[in-house]
Amino acid sequence: MDPDAAAMLQAVAAAKTMTLDTLPVETARAILGAAPPAPGPELNEISDRTVPGPDGPVPVRIYRPGPERKLPLLVWFHGGGFTLGDLNSTDGAARHLAAEANCVVVSVEYRLAPEHPFPAPLEDAYAATVWAVDNAAAIGADPARAAVGGESSGATLAAAVALLARERLGPVLSGQVLVCPMTGHSPQFASMRTESTVMLAPQEIAWFWKNYLGTADPSDPLASPAFAADLSGLPPTIVVTAEHDALRDEGRDYAERLRLAGVKVDCLHYPGVFHGFFQLTQALARSRAAMTEVVLALRATAFAG
Repeated sequence: MDPDAAAMLQAVAAAKTMTLDTLPVETARAILGAAPPAPGPELNEISDRTVPGPDGPVPVRIYRPGPERKLPLLVWFHGGGFTLGDLNSTDGAARHLAAEANCVVVSVEYRLAPEHPFPAPLEDAYAATVWAVDNAAAIGADPARAAVGGESSGATLAAAVALLARERLGPVLSGQVLVCPMTGHSPQFASMRTESTVMLAPQEIAWFWKNYLGTADPSDPLASPAFAADLSGLPPTIVVTAEHDALRDEGRDYAERLRLAGVKVDCLHYPGVFHGFFQLTQALARSRAAMTEVVLALRATAFAG
C-alpha cells in the first residue's frame, strides 16, 4: 500500500471502533457530518438553491469557476452508500472538478435511504440532471456538453441516471464519471473478499444496499446498473478504481462490459489506495493524480465538443 495511504488507514482504524452497519443511521450520519469537508480551491461563485424534484424541492449547490458563459456542465452526486452524505461531504471534489475542468458543477443532495429507498434517490438525481440541462444557459453552462458523475453510491446514481436518460430519451449526456462505483448488489467479486479496509468493509456495503433497496428487486438495473442487459448507447465513460477497495472488481467489470457494448471507456486504476481516496488531494499524491487524469479525460471526451 502507498505509505501515505497506509498511515491514513492506521489513523482511521485507531478512531473507528465499530463498523457503520452496527450504528443507528442518525449516529452514522452525525459522525460523517462532523468531519470537515476536504479542502478545495476558491471559485468565482458558489450558490445553494433548490430545484424541482418528483416529491418536492431538491437542494443543489452550483459551482462556477469563472465568469465565462457556455462552460461544460457536470452534475455530481455525493457518496455515502445512499444513506450518508450531503453537499458538504463532496464539496472538495466539486470545487476541484469545477476549477480544473473549467466547468459548471451542479452538486445534488438527493434524498437518503432508508427513509427514502430506491427509486427516490435516483428520481431526485434524474430530476436535478434534467433541470441542470434545461437551465444550462441560465447557470452559464452548455447543454451540449453535459455529463453526470459521482463517487461510490453517487457513481451508482450517475450510472443509473445515464440508463434512465437513455430509457426516457433525454436529456442527452456527453459523458459519465464513475469513481469507485457500487455497480451491483452482488458479493461475487474477489475484491469483496480480499480488500476489506476500515474505509469500507463488505458488511457495510451490504448494509448500504439493504437500506437503499428496501423492498425493491436487487436485480433491477436502475438500482444495480451491473444487471443491465444492454449497455449500448451510453455516453463516453470514465471509471476510476482503487486497488484496496472492495468495490474494485465490480467497477472494472462494468467498465469492460461498457467497452464490449461499444461505449468509449477510460478505465483509470490507482494502486496502493483505498475506497474514498479521490477527494484526498491534499494528503495523497495518487488522489492528486486521479483528479488530474479525470479532468484530462473529461476534456478529451465529454467536454470536447
